[in-house]
Formats: sequence, C-alpha cells, structure tokens
Amino acid sequence: MPHLPQPPFHSLTPTAHQSPNTQKKKLSTKLFPLVFCMGNADYVYPSTSDEAEAAAAECNNNDNNNSSHSHKVAIPPPQPFVKSLKYNLKETFFPDDPLRQFKNQSPPRKLLLGLQYFFPILEWGPRYSLDFFKADLISGVTIASLAIPQGISYAKLANLPPILGLYSSFVPALVYAMMGSSRDLAVGTVAVASLLTASMLGSQVSAAENPQLYLHLAFTATFFAGLFQAALGLFRLGFIVDFLSHATIVGFMAGAATVVILQQLKGILGLDHFTHATDLVSVMRSVFSQTHQQWRWESALLGFCFLFFLLVTRQFSKKRPKFFWVSALAPLTSVILGSLLVYFTHAEKHGVQVIGQLKKGLNPLSFGDLVFVSPYLSTAIKTGIVTGVIALAEGIAVGRSFAMFKNYHIDGNKEMIAIGTMNVVGSLTSCYLTTGPFSRSAVNFNAGCKTAVSNIVMALAVMLTLLFLTPLFHYTPLVVLSSIIISAMLGLIDVEAALHLWSIDKFDFLVCISAYAGVVFASVEIGLVLAVCVFHTPHTLHCTRIQFYVVIVVVDALFWFRWGSLSYECFCLWRDQKHSSLGTFPIRASIEMLNNIRMLRRCPVSWCLRLMLRFTLQTLPI
Repeated sequence: MPHLPQPPFHSLTPTAHQSPNTQKKKLSTKLFPLVFCMGNADYVYPSTSDEAEAAAAECNNNDNNNSSHSHKVAIPPPQPFVKSLKYNLKETFFPDDPLRQFKNQSPPRKLLLGLQYFFPILEWGPRYSLDFFKADLISGVTIASLAIPQGISYAKLANLPPILGLYSSFVPALVYAMMGSSRDLAVGTVAVASLLTASMLGSQVSAAENPQLYLHLAFTATFFAGLFQAALGLFRLGFIVDFLSHATIVGFMAGAATVVILQQLKGILGLDHFTHATDLVSVMRSVFSQTHQQWRWESALLGFCFLFFLLVTRQFSKKRPKFFWVSALAPLTSVILGSLLVYFTHAEKHGVQVIGQLKKGLNPLSFGDLVFVSPYLSTAIKTGIVTGVIALAEGIAVGRSFAMFKNYHIDGNKEMIAIGTMNVVGSLTSCYLTTGPFSRSAVNFNAGCKTAVSNIVMALAVMLTLLFLTPLFHYTPLVVLSSIIISAMLGLIDVEAALHLWSIDKFDFLVCISAYAGVVFASVEIGLVLAVCVFHTPHTLHCTRIQFYVVIVVVDALFWFRWGSLSYECFCLWRDQKHSSLGTFPIRASIEMLNNIRMLRRCPVSWCLRLMLRFTLQTLPI
C-alpha cells in the first residue's frame, strides 16, 4: 500500500462541547459535487445535485433512527447509463430548462411563446407607447449621425469599399431590432472586427491587387461568423465567450486600439504605400522609411486639427453629460466641414486624398458572391470564427453593461442568435461583420433610448442617406476618417482598468499586459491566443494537480484517503489549516476556479469524463 502523506489539518478530534448529533448534522452536508457524511452511512462520491440531496437525507435519517456505533462506507446505487447520459446532455446544453415555459400550454400559446422567444419585439411591441417613440426617435437620429461617418471609416479600415459601411448600418440594424433583447445596443461595424478582417484576409488575398475576390471573402467570412454565432446560441453554448476574461478583453482591446491608431498614420500623413503588417516594428519601419519622400504636411495638419476638435468635444461631453450630443455629432460635423473645405479649396489637387464616388441605392444582394471553394474556404471559415467570437464578446459585454444600469436582464443565448442571424442576413445583402460597438451604444444610452426601435430609426436614416445623400461624401477627405477612427480608438485604451487590475490581482494584470504586448508586437490573432493561454495556464495546472482528502470515521478509528487529479470536474478543494475540530472544518475554493467549474460542467468533454468516473466508482469493490 503506498505511503499516504499527512492530511493538511492539525486536529481531527471533535470538541468536547459538541454533542454527537451536532457533529453529525454539521457533517451531513452537501458540498458541491461531493457529499461528506460522517455517520452510520458515509457516502463519498461524485454526484448530481439530486443524488447529493438524497444521500445527505439518508445519512440524517440513519443518524436519527439508529443509535449503534457501527459505521460503513457505501457507494450509492448505480444509475443507468441512459439516465446519466440524458442528465448530462441536459446539463450541458439546457441547464436553465428553456422549454419550461411551454409546459402545459395550448398549441397556439406554444406557437406565440416560440415566436416571442426568437422575436422579442412581439412581446414588448403591443405595449409600445408614443412617449417611447419620441425618446427612440431622438436616440435613433443621434446615433445615425455617428453611424454614417464611423461606418465609412471602419469599412476603409477593413480595406473594403466605403459604401459597405453604410450597407452594414442598414440591414443588420433592422434584423436586430426584431430579434435582439437589449434595449440599448446600437448595432454596426466595429474597429477591432474590421482590423481582424483586414489582417486575416489580407494575409491570403491582397485587397489592392484582387479587390473583387477580397470583397467576396469578406462576405463569406461574415456568413460563417453569423452561422457560428447563431449555433452557439441555439445549442446554449454561450459560456464559450466567458473564456475571454475581463483582463483579457481589457488588454486585447487596448492592443487592438493601438494597432488601429498606428494603421491610421497612413491616412494622417497621406502615404500612398504602407505595410499590411500590424505589428509595431513593421508599422514604424514603414512610416520612417518614407520620411523624406511621401509625407504630406497639408494632410497631417488637417488631420491633427480635426483630431483635436474631436477630442475636445469628447472631453466636453464627459464633463457635462447633458451635452452628450456634442460628441455624438462631432464626427458628422467633421465630415461636413472637411468636405466643404476640400471642395472650396481644391485640396485634393494638393495631396489630400478623398473618398471619391459612392454608389447610390440600397444594398444589392450578394448571396451569389459567397466563396465555398478551395483554397480560400478555410481562410474564410477561420476569419469568420475568430471575428465572430470577438464580436460576440464585445456585443454581449456592452449589452449586459447597459442592462445593468437600467436594471433589466438580457439573455446571452438570445443575443447570440440575434447577432448571428443579422450577420447571416447581412452577408447576403452586401454587409460585413457587425455587432454592438460601445461608442455607438453609449450614445444611444445617453440619448435616452427606450427600446430597440432606435435601431430602426437609425436604419431609416441610413437608408435615406443611401438613396439621396451619397454624392455629398465624394469630397470627404480620408484624413478626416482617420481622425474619427483615432478618436474612437483612444477611448478603448482603458488605463484605469489596467491599474485597477494591478491593485486587485497581479496575475490578471499579467494577462492584460500579455494580451496587449501580443497584439502590438506580434499580431491580433497571436495576442488573443496568448492572453487566453496565459489566463488558463494556472487553472490547468490546478486541474492536473488536485489534492484533497476524504475523511471517514470507522468506530473510534479515523481513516483518510488522498485522491489525485482525476477527481471530479477539474476543481481544487483544500482544507483550511486553522480549524479546531472535525465537525467544523471549512472547504474553500478559488472564485476563478468556481467560475471555471460552472463553464466546465456544461462542456461535452467534461460530462463524458464525469460519466467515466462515475462508472469507475460504481464498479469499485467495497
């Protein structure tokens, strides 16, 4: 028999002032998936919550009905494999039992509830009032003034035609208004997803040399991103997004914002040739290698003036929240002023680059442009999955944040279905990846929106722009778009959040810095993977080196056993060494690990391992 180390606690002797019944009642306790019950029937085994309650009740009944001093250790009756499989499947995919509302309902009622689940507008629409419409009208017009210049800017960031930014603020907004559960989320294109699209697709196809194929791959990547997002919601797998911790998101967003700002040096300085790489070294080398040849001081002067204007208006709105509309209208004001300046001064003849002609009309259909052939299919799928996860993480985080302020709840799985559906529909109507950007949603929130109708108002405003106003953007200077992007990206570099992580948890700060450094010095994809790996490495080590102790009292003797890392469910339990008796020992668990337990309990791999472990324990000889 192998040597067993000493248990990690000092005394196992019950205190004198405790009666046996008191000791037994304290020990007859359900602790997570384990039941520790010291008495006439001692069960120590991994179990479901129902099994744990039954075991604890049996222990207490035996304690009350039998006063003998005989003790035994027993494995509970084996559960049928089909029953265990059914339970674990339900726990993995439907832990909150979403079908409970359909029980004991008539067929018409079930149909209505099903439609309301996928289209929440059918639930709150009948209660919509004129006061709500007034608030949503103001909010919708306000965010439209921000969505139009931002959409054009982010499309250029993704190396796509600027008109796609307007297309992507029209159709997806209508879809989300019908299917989304957030009242405050204003959907549209985002800088990080645009940068990822340009980076991942640009590594395979050059947007300058083969723009048509690049455009088709962008639609295809959006299609697969939408399918992936909707599938996560339908199969109740939204917990996957939770693997992106707060520290990871803070560092990743700051790194991506830094990379985006560096990329905008091309527009600010008026450079014709620029690197497609996103790392700091490559960008700086590209900038300074053209110092004496292609820098245009006219473009730089114009860009810094508009950037200064945008930053001043933002600070003004922060100090005086009632004037939120000042910063919301600043980008559109910059576009109008820049266009007028170029038109009257003919600055395009002096090195200031402009957008050029934008096509009038609504979104053309693009389902025939999707690419499902090699060798580009794998690139489109990979780009879609990566950008889809990032877009989901940002959209759901923003939606939950504003829902918390207004004291209402949003269903993460519903949001995934809504965001996924709007991206699938968008990919078929000449749109690229959209989600709920923070800047636009913050303006929507501050403008006093009441429902998702604000997205419909914004979509109608964009529709009017597409039909009648696109020729007015012909003289819009690219340097103004770069200034708008830089202004928006500076708001994503959250230094206060990073310092807060340093004061709370040094390891989380390390995760944040790893994400930032990986994105800035390597690439966006490497930074994301590095941050996730660094965050989960210590938890993986805990999972592989679990040590906890099972104490069994047999008559007056005490036996204890050490279980290794195969123990149930990848979490670490340990005993506090500052207790004084067997009847009152506490069990502690890391908060981060408990969060991982919640996610791992819903992982298919996890419940397969649980079935194997339970079968092994049930077949052990007693």
